[in-house]
Amino acid sequence: MNEPNGLYAMAAMYIFAGIMHFVKPKAYTRIMPNYLPNHKALVFWSGIAEILLGIGLCIPALKEISIYGIIAMLFVFLTVHFYMLSGEKASAGIPKWVLLLRIPLQFGLMYWAWMYLN
Repeated sequence: MNEPNGLYAMAAMYIFAGIMHFVKPKAYTRIMPNYLPNHKALVFWSGIAEILLGIGLCIPALKEISIYGIIAMLFVFLTVHFYMLSGEKASAGIPKWVLLLRIPLQFGLMYWAWMYLN
């Protein structure tokens, strides 16, 4: 897919999401699975990753590696989405139907990124 507007929209989405890790870090640490260590560091580095990968989408030489990075990151983030389905405290008050919809959304986001591979 060569439509640059969609690619730039995706880049903006990941950059914004990454920035939100620093604006509202408690929202992200609150949903981290208990079995993962050092939630603050994981939120910090996942925010950095989202920002860098979003920027990388806009740089032709980095686009392909950024797409693979986004797909891998989204795959890893599935851990959080499944954890949030494990109980009321883990759900952070989000309705179960919304949490269930996030699973196919993750795969849709992976597909969206994959479509931009040349």
